Amino acid sequence: MAKFGLIGKNIDYSFSKSYFNKKFENEGLKHTYKNYDIDTIDKFPKIISSTKKLRGLNVTIPYKETIIPYLDKLHKTAKKINAVNTIKITKKGKLIGYNTDYFGFKKSIEPHLKPQHKKALILGTGGASKAIAYALKKLGIKYKYVSRKPTGNNAFTYDSLTENDIKSHQIIINCTPLGTYPKTNECPNIPYDGINGTHLVFDLIYNPEETKFLTIAKIKGATTCNGSKMLELQAEKAWKIWQKC
Repeated sequence: MAKFGLIGKNIDYSFSKSYFNKKFENEGLKHTYKNYDIDTIDKFPKIISSTKKLRGLNVTIPYKETIIPYLDKLHKTAKKINAVNTIKITKKGKLIGYNTDYFGFKKSIEPHLKPQHKKALILGTGGASKAIAYALKKLGIKYKYVSRKPTGNNAFTYDSLTENDIKSHQIIINCTPLGTYPKTNECPNIPYDGINGTHLVFDLIYNPEETKFLTIAKIKGATTCNGSKMLELQAEKAWKIWQKC
């Protein structure tokens, strides 16, 4: 019996625990999956040292970047993205970091892409946003970040973002936690009147299924997509990685 789990903060809502435990039950596997809810990343080594038969971990907000120094090695894609959401623990106890977020996002957004979808706005600059940027680059889509503070030439701030900026970027992706259950009345502060029927609006959040962000975009006529398919795809990719332990 192998053990797996999720590293994060305030993760009672998490998709991963129920997804993997149901998967293990359906496939007749005696593995277990649990949440490791920690308030600071420096508690991570104790989880590794005190948990026998631990073979794999997922990583979520806010540790996708800060966990990197604790790992022995990064897969080449995770190194390029500089964020980790999956860890494989080898039989010799080595911790190898991977990023399956980019794969899940790329595969889930591809069916919705149309010829006008050439430029994107990424809301947020955390670990998840880096995987999204990498996927967009692979798809040949130009992108800019939107954040609270200026982060260079490739970014807007929420205060500087205009309706015309929204109109000229046909894909908008929410990589912030705004709108996640239970704070479902929150949403990113952008000029929503710039959204129209040519837009594709993607929210990485999956709980609730339709966030306020997506509801407003749908009212404006946009094609909308939540993060549920992305999560399933990245989880299955992680499972393939763990099976190679």
